[in-house]
Amino acid sequence: MKTPAQFPELQSDGHVLAEVNGCLGLITLNRPEALNALSLAMIRDLTALLKAWALDPAIEAVVILGAGRPGKPAAFCAGGDIRFFHRAALAGDEALDAFFTEEYALNHLIHNFAKPYIALMDGVVMGGGMGISQGAKLRVLTEGSKLAMPETHIGLFPDVGGGYFLSQCPGHVGEWLALTGHAIGAGDAIELGLGDVYVQSAALPTLVEAFRHGEQCSAEHVVATVMEHVDLAPAADPRTLRGRIDEHFSLADMAAIMASLEAADDAWAQQTLATLRKRSPLMLAVTLEQLRRARSMSLADDLRMERDIVHHCFHLRPGAASETVEGIRALAVDKDHQPRWQPAGIEDVGRAQVLAFFESPWAPAQHPLRELI
Repeated sequence: MKTPAQFPELQSDGHVLAEVNGCLGLITLNRPEALNALSLAMIRDLTALLKAWALDPAIEAVVILGAGRPGKPAAFCAGGDIRFFHRAALAGDEALDAFFTEEYALNHLIHNFAKPYIALMDGVVMGGGMGISQGAKLRVLTEGSKLAMPETHIGLFPDVGGGYFLSQCPGHVGEWLALTGHAIGAGDAIELGLGDVYVQSAALPTLVEAFRHGEQCSAEHVVATVMEHVDLAPAADPRTLRGRIDEHFSLADMAAIMASLEAADDAWAQQTLATLRKRSPLMLAVTLEQLRRARSMSLADDLRMERDIVHHCFHLRPGAASETVEGIRALAVDKDHQPRWQPAGIEDVGRAQVLAFFESPWAPAQHPLRELI
């Protein structure tokens, strides 16, 4: 007889729920009113569960899903709690640094989790939600899945390992997704290597019921439970035109990309250009540099680089002077959607301004993510 699975003490006031059925550990993100956005307490609970279950022979597989809201669209996880970022940055709260260090360590843990970790990516999967799902052994999508790394919208960059997994997309699609924050559905996600299998959302209740109450006697059985419900994925969106994306987003820098889009006379190019013009010019340049560097990096090195960048997002120009604080203010606090970016135009972004984000504030032996391998 197996020893019963171990449960660490959870601290997120019910925002992370854990249950065990047979060999399966089931995690539910339970903050539906906030689209299951991650708090520091939730990150700590997820980390504690996964570390305990990694060592627990009674647990052979893990499934993670997001709690729904009756009558509302689904959300797996909409990312990190950006209002917390805003408050903490203005207050000089050290919890902000802890959030990113511990979130990135969790992302690394998931990518390297030795047992099958299955993410049910129904509904919104953005930012931090991508961080806790892209490392899954099986990424399950539905017709309601909406995947994006929209950080440039708030003067941030696609972190949580975004440099690593976006740069692995074919061609220069990763740059396009990172810079525009464009949301994609299940067909595109599978085509681009950001998802694995498709299940109709109508089948999810039966699937989750099987996870909770059906016999789950082995990791293979858990995976088979998913595969019994897999359907033919919808076709990729024809608007995701690889050739057109590569034509523009393969260019050397943001000024060249935007000039190329401006010179094109098709509607897609003009819409893409209009989107980029709403973003922080400085953080667009930082994001492009991040993706280009990450393409030749391991996940651990990418996460260390992203930890350096995010430190500078809040400390290079502290408080309200931060592009990220200003972006969150405009989108989620004052909601005027009129961010005052500095510099205001891509032509005013100097190379030295970009490179400053990539200078680590820590010696290698003191880096907060030094233990990642």
